[in-house]
Amino acid sequence: MDTAAKVSLREITRENLHDILNLSVSKSQEGLVASNAKSIAEAYFADDAWFRAIYAGEIPVGFIMLSEIPARAEYFLWRLMVDVSKQGKGYGRNAVELLVQYVRTRPGAKELFTSHVMKDGNAGDFYLKLGFVYTGEEHDGELVMKLEL
Repeated sequence: MDTAAKVSLREITRENLHDILNLSVSKSQEGLVASNAKSIAEAYFADDAWFRAIYAGEIPVGFIMLSEIPARAEYFLWRLMVDVSKQGKGYGRNAVELLVQYVRTRPGAKELFTSHVMKDGNAGDFYLKLGFVYTGEEHDGELVMKLEL
């Protein structure tokens, strides 16, 4: 990772929306994560979505979305994507670490969940390296993972 490029999570605004919509994963990863356009549309119609653009310095490199239901202390990393040209540089890892810091500030937060599809090239190993463990559960055909906070 370019150590000069500090990773941050920023609101998606009229000014940066097109930059975020233009980010994409590789053809082989398209079945593993929804497009940013779909994710942003879903977020606007979900009561529990918190979403941000991932920036490296002043360059948009990805997208992250959390489902948070503070009244039930439920926090779920719903989407994570890093542009194909920016993968392998630590931006995704740093974004998840920033998300974890945010979730720790939320009411009753004791764990963060996520899930991934069961296809080649899935994010399971990535999440394991971040400390997530498999719960043995499936949700909508995806394997569920949990990180103790």
